[in-house]
Amino acid sequence: MSPVSIRQISFYLLLIFLGVLLIWELSAFIPAALGALTFHILLSKPMNWLTEKKKLSSSLAATILLLSTFLMVVFPLSMAINVVYTKIDNAIQHADMLNTSITTLINRLEADYHVTLISDQNIEKIGLLFASIFPKIVTATFDSVLTFLMMYFILFFMLSNAQAIRDWCHRHIPLHRENTKKVGNELNILVFSNALGIPATALFQGIIGAIGYYFLGVKDVGFWMVLTCITSMIPMVGAALAWGSLAIVFFAEGDATRGTILLIYGAIIMGILDNIFRMSMQKRMGDTHPLITTFGVIVGVKIFGFIGLIFGPILIALFILLVKIYLHEFSDETQSTRQ
Repeated sequence: MSPVSIRQISFYLLLIFLGVLLIWELSAFIPAALGALTFHILLSKPMNWLTEKKKLSSSLAATILLLSTFLMVVFPLSMAINVVYTKIDNAIQHADMLNTSITTLINRLEADYHVTLISDQNIEKIGLLFASIFPKIVTATFDSVLTFLMMYFILFFMLSNAQAIRDWCHRHIPLHRENTKKVGNELNILVFSNALGIPATALFQGIIGAIGYYFLGVKDVGFWMVLTCITSMIPMVGAALAWGSLAIVFFAEGDATRGTILLIYGAIIMGILDNIFRMSMQKRMGDTHPLITTFGVIVGVKIFGFIGLIFGPILIALFILLVKIYLHEFSDETQSTRQ
């Protein structure tokens, strides 16, 4: 090998080593970076309007958009989560009462049907499990605050340097211009579909649930509505975590009628309306296959945390798109045509 090749390979190895080291050490900030990218795509049109139509500087326009998103999205969301957090904290602090309710329900079922469902020791373990969740909730809350602060820090520079970022991508992405544009358009569609579609579906589930809770005379309808919105974004189980827990509370209180009605309402009415609304949103906003959404959410949450709800499906859909572009970009027919 020539000395030039050796130096070049050595330089590549050094770059790879430093790149892996930096990614490893900064991996905790990946959700913040993905969140910033999501907001950057969602705010690209308002940013262009402020800089091109209103002739504002990029820094001032970015500041206005950051304040707007905080007041319209982050602040209301944090308030809603705080409501749920306070209630869960109170429930955990009174875990003994919860254990008593569960024990009463199980004892009643065992006496009525002459079966053994669960032992007292296991009920105690459930109580200890709920108590152990509280420190994790506190840690997750603290991490979420840091993630949002870092996200806004990154987002400010992404918005204020938007044109430079676009120019760099066009110059360095190793694809022809039409395929680069296709990737960009697909990314925009996927981000809008997930970043707007998932919260809209969760809000719809919460509203439908709140209607049922109200007519069943549930106390704290607002809390259960917010909890339904949050749990509806959890893969596979979804909002059943909320209305199922509430049904258990009814049964534990000896109100089998309301518990049964809620189970039927949640499984049938909420389930059917959720599927109809979800498919309608997918067709309208991105026509993403349900399997991509389901597996994307599972993978995304495991890798990125909460922001994975949005970026998990995007990663899978982009992978499929890049495979198609690769086949088109480097197929023998395409190569011969371009030559």
